[in-house]
Amino acid sequence: MEYAVLGWPDDDPTLRLDHRAFSYAGKFVMSNTGKAVVRDEDAERATGGEDAETPTPETDAPDRDWVEDDRIVAAVAFNEDRTDSAAAWLRYVTVRRDRRGAGLGARLCRFAAARLRERGYERVRIAVNNPFAFHALYKAGFGYTGEETGLAELVLVAPSDRPPEAYRTGLDAYREREGLSAAERDFLAAKADADPPPVVADPG
Repeated sequence: MEYAVLGWPDDDPTLRLDHRAFSYAGKFVMSNTGKAVVRDEDAERATGGEDAETPTPETDAPDRDWVEDDRIVAAVAFNEDRTDSAAAWLRYVTVRRDRRGAGLGARLCRFAAARLRERGYERVRIAVNNPFAFHALYKAGFGYTGEETGLAELVLVAPSDRPPEAYRTGLDAYREREGLSAAERDFLAAKADADPPPVVADPG
């Protein structure tokens, strides 16, 4: 696996992802965020079939230079905090549908946060809306701040010196919500009184 920064926000990088294989694919064509990716040299593109139509960069925006790489299996966008120049935000983490559950998202977020810190940011934040992402971000070295966004997303930060209780507090916040899926309820039940997961190594 290759972990790479495609470009920083000032570089205006744009990335074409197959919307049938990646969540948030449309967010990555925006040029106002930096992008980092995971490439798998042996990966084959997940598509909707030979007859499925995929928009092309030439028809969508002929004046834009696009990055389009079938080897990409995960991506994350990021930008500087508009009110805190010492902080950056990770946004729109996505893993190709057929590669989910293998820890790629956690390792990519660990990689991106480390590169942002090397670039001079003191802290990196991310907001998540489900317990699976919350758990994965703990694997990436983030910790729950106790804050929520206006969209009811829990805010995490790296580096983190939060105590283990913060992890359990975050999971409790999800338990109090209505409309959880069966998979979310099962996950939360399995994590009752659990400690945070071990942090993965920076793949960079």
